[in-house]
Amino acid sequence: MNRDDVELLFTPQAVEVLASLPPIESKANVVQNVSALRKRGLSAEMTSVVLLQQRLRTKAAGKFGEFAGRMFFTEDGLQQATRLSVAARHAARFRDAGSRHVGDLGCGIGGDALAIAGLGVRVTAVDRDEVTAAIATYNLAPFDNAEVVHGDAESVDLSEFDALWFDPARRNSSKRLSNPSDWSPSLDWVFEVAKSTPSGIKLSPAIDQSILPDDAECQWIDDRGDTVEAIVWTGALARPGISRSALVIGDGESNELTADAPDTVVPVGEIGAFLYDPCGAVLRAQLLGKLAREIDATLIADQIAYLSNDSGVETPFAQRFRVREILPLDQRAIATRLKELGIGTLEIKKRGVDIDPAQFRTKLKLAGPNMATLVVTRGPTGRIAILADRT
Repeated sequence: MNRDDVELLFTPQAVEVLASLPPIESKANVVQNVSALRKRGLSAEMTSVVLLQQRLRTKAAGKFGEFAGRMFFTEDGLQQATRLSVAARHAARFRDAGSRHVGDLGCGIGGDALAIAGLGVRVTAVDRDEVTAAIATYNLAPFDNAEVVHGDAESVDLSEFDALWFDPARRNSSKRLSNPSDWSPSLDWVFEVAKSTPSGIKLSPAIDQSILPDDAECQWIDDRGDTVEAIVWTGALARPGISRSALVIGDGESNELTADAPDTVVPVGEIGAFLYDPCGAVLRAQLLGKLAREIDATLIADQIAYLSNDSGVETPFAQRFRVREILPLDQRAIATRLKELGIGTLEIKKRGVDIDPAQFRTKLKLAGPNMATLVVTRGPTGRIAILADRT
């Protein structure tokens, strides 16, 4: 999306047309809508702009819910935007810490700034890209406690802010940037600023943990089954005594596992009646040891992050399975057993073995009315397949 596209998008005609369009969920929808809009007299340029925007709004509903229908997006901005359910928790931390004026440096389309403003905290959102800043201005227009500045985060006067939020851009126009020094703003600069001003720094959940500051709270977040981000909290935004946190958000509830240091030591034991697949936030936060003790479980093999016990403890921090039986990791033996059990619907999970689940499934020739989960992994004595049921 370029400046000309944005100027078209901000016209009353584009806003009116967008309000009349149904969700666009397939290529067929696009073809039908192009024809209909051209018949209504829209130019090719206007048609292209509004259809792209409606497609992005449809896609954005998963992140922004009903708010997506009144927002504008760019493709990169939507991809990097924080889910509203998660952004609301970021905003609450600023509010609860007593922040009065937050600088959102690298605001993108304004998702986090929207959540901060929505909780009554003043926010100034800054983005170096002119088009993105314009989109953020539109999205934040309903809030009189929010403003948008088109500028470089590293050149902004930070003295007016008592807290900062960073979401460094990790892509340029053509590719993902792997070196944090190339991000915008650069991660070295962000970490330096965060030493003196309380900050929240959004990063990929797969961030190299060796570069994270030792004196901060590092939080990994799962939202509805997806590990979505890591946040580094500094200063008054960091909670005393917590250096690692795994926050799991579900439908209408949340649970958190915390520790003052990484906790990864878990003994290896027998495979019991229940198997646990820890959520990504727990693994990324290096809190597998704490989870194992909470549910009185052991590893099924060294370096394999599946836990097991006989007690069947319910936990929000792992998927739980009831073990039916343990089979050798042999395709023919597994296929024979699944046929005997009439299993026609099979979920395949893997860890620690070089197997493509999709290809493996085709060789099993599944048939029957029953369902199960097959976990292909390593056990104490080698490769195994655990036949189980979700509980």
